[in-house]
Amino acid sequence: MTWELSEFGKHLCCGSGIGELMDDLGHALASGGDEIRMLGGGQPAHIPVMDERWRQRLAEIVANEGELEHMLGNYEPPAGNLSFRAAVAGLFREKFGWQVGVENIGVTMGGQTAFFFLFNALAGRFHADRQKKILLPLVPEYIGYANQSLGTEIFAGVKPSIEMIGDHEFKYHVDFDSIRVDEDIAAICVSRPTNPTGNVLTDEEISRLNALAHELSVPLMIDNAYGAPFPNAIFTDAKPVWNDGIILTLSLSKIGLPGTRTGIVIAREEIISALGSMTSIVGLANPNVGQAIVKPLIESGEILSLSDDVVQPFYKARSRKALGWVEEFFDETLPYRVHRSEGAFFLWLWFEDLPITSRELYERLKSRGVLVVPGSYFFFGVDDPQWRHRDECLRVSFTMSDEIVRDGFRIIADEVRKAYQQASS
Repeated sequence: MTWELSEFGKHLCCGSGIGELMDDLGHALASGGDEIRMLGGGQPAHIPVMDERWRQRLAEIVANEGELEHMLGNYEPPAGNLSFRAAVAGLFREKFGWQVGVENIGVTMGGQTAFFFLFNALAGRFHADRQKKILLPLVPEYIGYANQSLGTEIFAGVKPSIEMIGDHEFKYHVDFDSIRVDEDIAAICVSRPTNPTGNVLTDEEISRLNALAHELSVPLMIDNAYGAPFPNAIFTDAKPVWNDGIILTLSLSKIGLPGTRTGIVIAREEIISALGSMTSIVGLANPNVGQAIVKPLIESGEILSLSDDVVQPFYKARSRKALGWVEEFFDETLPYRVHRSEGAFFLWLWFEDLPITSRELYERLKSRGVLVVPGSYFFFGVDDPQWRHRDECLRVSFTMSDEIVRDGFRIIADEVRKAYQQASS
């Protein structure tokens, strides 16, 4: 007997791009072995300095009488531990001059949950058959957003302008001339660095988007999971920005604590109150472990020095190595371009006039033990099936060991070359 699913159930229970990605990631990490080259997903690398720091913090928690018991045995308020929120607010007041207090800081069960709450609180169906959408001014955008609506399409995406750089590089820019807005836009949302491309919107682009949001009287939502000031996996100049028209999200995942599921939201007091209400309804409270581990690092400012001196140099070096392997294996017979790597954990590859879809390429690579993410998943909100570019891209992570990543790029080049050769024969 099959039980009927509601519209909500059909939308969330029947598979998604992010679900497939996380399933592949989980199986790959669980099975291990040299045969799996995990170049998909946003799994952070295990940086020895960071892993040791977490080990030290857990030892301190165990040694401090009552702290372990509080961390594991107590519910915190739905918006997060008050002293943790106060520490976050203090850091941003002191280091960046932001006028924020504990009432402007909220905790969620990871950044993904924050956006599920925010998108559905701000967009979707309204009275009198009105429907509001989230404007994505620079598509491709994060795969995890795509299926987060409660049964209705809530995204309006805008194609980027594409700057060609040299023979094998390119960069997306916000095409402000193509943005069309009306009263049905509920919010503007960007990730910075952009997931999947590693693009970092310039300070000028953020300023223009902020002005546009202000003009429309809607929030500008900035997903800062990889950005400054922590974890600061960013390789170019980008000024952290916040005002009461911005909803800024951060995460402890990319600094090395993805298992703690700790997202941080900086926003107006009414938004933080709304998030707390939703948390209490959906899950009572948030996980305590990440907050307990990191609070002293936030209070002392150590989280910033770890980000600047450990995390950023690590991923910048990984990015440069990955680009070197692309040059090694992708010769002039392949019409490829790589998005300028300005941050995050991956390269975004574009194979112009690819004779198969990125989804087909994904399956071929998967059969050879290489897991990547097909680019087509990231182009939601854009209704143009004739736009071939959306089927010509791959997101490739470089957080695994050098041996695995290098061999993965070798196999990608080999499989792409075969696709072009088969099409021309």
